[in-house]
Amino acid sequence: MKGLILALLLAATTLTQPAHAQIGASVVLDPTQSAHAVQQLIQSSQIYTTNLQTLTNVMETYNLAHRMATAPSSYYTAFANMGEQMWTQVTRPANTYGNSLPWMNAATTGGGAASANQGAGIQRTGQISGYNSLSSQGQQAIAAQGATIDLGDAVTSTSLQTIGTIRANSTQRASDIQTLETASHSIDPAQQTELATLQRINQAMLLQLRTQQEASQMTQAQSLQQMVQQKQQQDALKMSMQAADGYETNYATHTSTDSTGLSKAFSY
Repeated sequence: MKGLILALLLAATTLTQPAHAQIGASVVLDPTQSAHAVQQLIQSSQIYTTNLQTLTNVMETYNLAHRMATAPSSYYTAFANMGEQMWTQVTRPANTYGNSLPWMNAATTGGGAASANQGAGIQRTGQISGYNSLSSQGQQAIAAQGATIDLGDAVTSTSLQTIGTIRANSTQRASDIQTLETASHSIDPAQQTELATLQRINQAMLLQLRTQQEASQMTQAQSLQQMVQQKQQQDALKMSMQAADGYETNYATHTSTDSTGLSKAFSY
């Protein structure tokens, strides 16, 4: 390329000199035509350079398209044998007295959680007899214990239903993940388009959001259980403080102030 340009420049320099007719020769050099010819040669050189660059770009584009077309079969082969995390099957209970199997069914399906929880535990009773005849302090203590029992049953039933619902939906969730994984490993050109890839990304994000929602529900259920336990501890502490506050008054009221025994002791 450099040699061609140098030759053109030398030709242009030579052609700029005045032309003289040669005696006995029929060839006459025209400076104007020669300059035009040099300009055409320069333009041809530029066109050649442009075509060469275009060809290089086309080859790079083709190589990129070829790598993209063959990438799924080469990149995803290593992930084809990924381990699957499955729910562990719940062991079937012995159901000795007929009240453990409904509880386990609720833990795997989410149905009948409240009745199953009551059936597997001590039955809840109503107000104790003589409640209305108690003092206000006694009624408050009994009511606090009863509220702890009611709240504990409600929270346990809610947690049981939450776990059962999540487990019941795990089969469909596993199927959705398997479908997404199959599409990701596919070498079908229709699955390797930009739109198909974006759809799979959206589906993966939705699955992640649903998993986070389930995890949030489990966390809330655990928080409620901890709150009920904390309430029980607080109630016990408050009852102890109330008993300590009335200890001196109750002692002075209910303890006899008889000192005859002391007088008899000094009489011996």
